[in-house]
Amino acid sequence: MAKDVEHYHVLVVEDNLGDFVILEEYLSESLLNLKIKHAESFKAAARYLEDAASQFDIVFLDLSLPDKSGEELVLQIIKRAIGIPVVVLTGFSNLEFGSRSLALGASDYLLKDDLSAAILYKSLLYNIQRVKFISELKESRSKYSDLFQLNPSPIIVYDLETLRVVDVNQATILKYGYDEEEFLSMNLFDFRPKEEYDILRRAIEGFWGDDKSDFQRITKHIKKTGEIIDVEVNPAKIRINNKDAGLVLINDITENIKYTRKIEEQNEAFKEIAWIQSHVVRAPLARLLGLVNLLEISEEGSSKENSELLQFIKESALELDKIVRDINEKSEIIISRE
Repeated sequence: MAKDVEHYHVLVVEDNLGDFVILEEYLSESLLNLKIKHAESFKAAARYLEDAASQFDIVFLDLSLPDKSGEELVLQIIKRAIGIPVVVLTGFSNLEFGSRSLALGASDYLLKDDLSAAILYKSLLYNIQRVKFISELKESRSKYSDLFQLNPSPIIVYDLETLRVVDVNQATILKYGYDEEEFLSMNLFDFRPKEEYDILRRAIEGFWGDDKSDFQRITKHIKKTGEIIDVEVNPAKIRINNKDAGLVLINDITENIKYTRKIEEQNEAFKEIAWIQSHVVRAPLARLLGLVNLLEISEEGSSKENSELLQFIKESALELDKIVRDINEKSEIIISRE
């Protein structure tokens, strides 16, 4: 049989030298690069495990040692073997406790009388990979938790059937003012004004159904204080405990909408001003210019003094008319860009 070429660092805690030698021979049959340490007591095993330089991949532990045994031994070894699988070695007389050791945190237990190279190698691979998988799973959950809790946008997770809230992140608590316990007693309707209940029902049916055309992304939510805010909702379907759930990422757009409305109001006022300039202001200007023309051809305007005064009035009126025309042209350019 071809040997495993990976490097393995194994600690065998066994006070019987003969049993240790057999164990070492079995492991050597399957492993090409085996580094093994032998501890004949709990005290020696503790020194190995507390040594930062000793990075073991697995521990094989006999249940009976000169200085400690049974449950206390298992607990103390597991306490020191952080992130390292511990496989209990037991005889028929301790078979029942061997199975109970799993509840204490041991990864596996093996009967000494049933040991072989194949069984030992299989246990080694299985338990190393199992602990590695559990560690990666915990890390993955930790990363998910960090992404969820540290996200600056509010996130609400809810049950798809009941619409009850099952989880919220810290940003949601800060935004809405409820504590976590209050959130978990709420459902999606508790965030909406009553006049939007039907809109919410249609939105949920539209988004999770085949036709998403009725889904409304911009809506209103109510904070604990009663304040109504405008929000943009971005839903997604996730799985929690093998059950479908909904996740909603929320973006508060209240200030954006206020700003947009303010700009729209300013634009309307600007259009009104432009209309006044174009129609109201220019009308008296046109009349003024007409009167100047009449005075120029009348006897009252024939004198030199009156003629100069009328010319000055006419030039001022024409200048003002040009300013109004320029403003109107610029207004039309701005309005056409909307």
